[in-house]
Amino acid sequence: MLMHLLRRCRSTAAVCAAALLAACTAPSPAPRVETKPKEPPACVPAAANEKVAGNWLSVRTQKGVTGELRTLITLNPDGTMAYTELLKRGKHPSQGLYEAGCWKREQQTLTLQTLTSNGSPVEFDDPIYTNRYTIVSSTDKTLDLRSSEGVLLKGRRMSPGYRLPF
Repeated sequence: MLMHLLRRCRSTAAVCAAALLAACTAPSPAPRVETKPKEPPACVPAAANEKVAGNWLSVRTQKGVTGELRTLITLNPDGTMAYTELLKRGKHPSQGLYEAGCWKREQQTLTLQTLTSNGSPVEFDDPIYTNRYTIVSSTDKTLDLRSSEGVLLKGRRMSPGYRLPF
């Protein structure tokens, strides 16, 4: 009787051990779904004789920021743009941001759509990479923009090819 009971326990133990081991197997990977990366939007050329096309330099200070902010916005007639911002702090090395992408003007709104930031592609669907400015005033020599945060950029036209000195 004792032998019969031991065989029965051994069989039950073997079944339990097999069940435990089966439960410990790694799950099979989910089927891989190929997703095609989204294509960045194509830049649309500006209207002929668009007055805001050009290089615009703004130099300003901002509350809470130590140093001088220099912003160069390049709006090309083909609809591409470059946005460069440098923070100059005395003898300290400049800190900078370089973004490139597309721009468009709709009445008094200038929209900058970033496609690369400091040379790396961005998630262009993220709203942080779309910046809208209200055109406060525009002449042949000046372009004043107000950001959605209320910051006023008073830009003056620079020569073609102008770059910010680092």
